[in-house]
Amino acid sequence: MNQLSDRINNLSTSQTLAMAALARELKAQGKDIISLSLGEPDFNTPDFIKEAAKKAIDENYSTYSPVDGYADLKEAICRKFKRDNNLDYTPANVVVSTGAKQSLYNIAQVMLNEGDEVILPAPYWVSYFEIIKMSGGIPVEVATSVDTDFKITAAQLEKAITPKTKMIWYSSPCNPSGSVYSREELTALAEVLAKHPNIYVVADEIYEHINFSGTFCSIASIPGMFERTITVNGVAKAFAMTGWRIGYIGAPEFIAKACTKMQGQVTSGANSIAQRATIAAVDADPKVLHHMVEAFHKRRDLVVGLIKAIPGLKINVPEGAFYVFPDVSSFFGKTLRGTEIKNADDFSMYLLSEANVATVTGDAFGNPDCIRFSYATSEEQLTEALKRIKEALA
Repeated sequence: MNQLSDRINNLSTSQTLAMAALARELKAQGKDIISLSLGEPDFNTPDFIKEAAKKAIDENYSTYSPVDGYADLKEAICRKFKRDNNLDYTPANVVVSTGAKQSLYNIAQVMLNEGDEVILPAPYWVSYFEIIKMSGGIPVEVATSVDTDFKITAAQLEKAITPKTKMIWYSSPCNPSGSVYSREELTALAEVLAKHPNIYVVADEIYEHINFSGTFCSIASIPGMFERTITVNGVAKAFAMTGWRIGYIGAPEFIAKACTKMQGQVTSGANSIAQRATIAAVDADPKVLHHMVEAFHKRRDLVVGLIKAIPGLKINVPEGAFYVFPDVSSFFGKTLRGTEIKNADDFSMYLLSEANVATVTGDAFGNPDCIRFSYATSEEQLTEALKRIKEALA
């Protein structure tokens, strides 16, 4: 008899984490698996950030931190928002959490009532769907494709809005597609939202600095959007600090207060040492990240070139993050080495068994025609992985 709650029974497992676990299992059995499943930079945290953490240990930052984050960290985050995004947040608008994932969970818990609709341009990051569902909301997917660069239009947004729409959640640069919304594209979406003043926007900007387009726009900087946007960010991706677990939001004060109240009952303040290190990270000139961004840019060009050389895979050129999201639907209905490929799940599992390469099915991201490759690994590994994939699909 299942004694678990309906809540947990109805929750899907994160497909990215499941695939990463399966890849680790196969590696442990001695298989030569190349894992392109996890979105984790393969760089080390910069030394100046590590030094700040060591200093914090020596200065005995070992007691509970304030629930919403240290005051001087929140001030540093406000300076970062002004410098990089032209956003005038005050510390009262900022809440620091245990990773941007907790920030998103807090937002859903404090904003959504049973039956509220949340528009999700698809593909979307895997956890959005489940977090919204768990908080009583109804995810409303708006489909895009490789031909539209995986971005929604103003007309699509307008069509998706109903009297029950409470929010829209999106990421730019996007995980899994790498797409970056331009100021013009976001302005067009903002013009639609201007007609619906009760809809709030969650703008997930965690990949902001891993951006090859040369420009970046926060939707909160567009006239009329500041008071209804919750900007989510963190240090995991740009600063190679995935394990430090620090995310943060800039939001209208009533939402920030509500998130602090929620967090006070769930985890309290984030790790004290990681917070002190984050001050050094967010205060740093983003130029310190150039070597990483350049490496990702080179890898993107390498991977896109190699994928274009594989018949049957269709790809756009993503402008940010460290993912490609090729359309693999031309293989559906075919049999490869005795394996029938019915969908992206089958395709992804086929690559794992035949090419020893771990990817993630696009189904997890709301796009069943695609699969996600992370190129956050060395050029040698990427070249070898795509050589194996090409052979497995020949």
